[in-house]
Amino acid sequence: MPFEAIGHLLPALVDSPFRQGYVRSIIFVSLYVSVIAVTLSTLFSIPVAIVMGFSDFPGRQFVKSVINTGMGFPSVVVGLLVLFAVSNQGPLGPLDLVFTKEAMIMSQFVLATPPITAISLAAITGVSENVRDAAQVLGGTRLDVALVVIKEARYGIATAILAGFGRAISEVGSVLIVGGNITSSDGISQTRTLTTAIQLEARQGRYDTAMVLGAVLVVLVLTVNAIVVRLGDEGTMR
Repeated sequence: MPFEAIGHLLPALVDSPFRQGYVRSIIFVSLYVSVIAVTLSTLFSIPVAIVMGFSDFPGRQFVKSVINTGMGFPSVVVGLLVLFAVSNQGPLGPLDLVFTKEAMIMSQFVLATPPITAISLAAITGVSENVRDAAQVLGGTRLDVALVVIKEARYGIATAILAGFGRAISEVGSVLIVGGNITSSDGISQTRTLTTAIQLEARQGRYDTAMVLGAVLVVLVLTVNAIVVRLGDEGTMR
């Protein structure tokens, strides 16, 4: 089910007991922040994975270790670092990004980049050497060989992007620190996401709202998993 349909169908069913547009605005902020962060992370991570997969340079193993370590880096620490960067004392202080969607995007970018890079690199390096040799034997240039390998690794790269999206959409700690979980006076979300809203609603005893938001988050996660399974089935059939 497309994300747009989820964003319009579920709120229509659950907004009536709550402030008008509350659930819809939370879904929008969650998708807006996560999609942009993962898109930017993909544009950065895939080229890095390709360069590391096709070249051998001093410090390559160290860079790979840093990337793998980043996959388990505590999200609250990432939130603190981003908050410092955008605070008045930080290097990005003049941009006034404290408690904004842009700061949340920065935080999720940092969290999504290691898994996307690491899984993409594993997919590229996991392609059989026979594929590379065959492309070279057929007269392919280095670019041709790289394109063939990337085509063979496309399922793994797609899985990497979806894994990054999964981490971004389910994040709580870092977005709570840098975003502030803010709504406007009319109840419309400014920086409140699905996960931070679930935490707040459950803590205040509004379990019905928390369950609704939890159901929306589960639907999004299941949608991502369905995409991965579909890609896997297509890759097997080919």
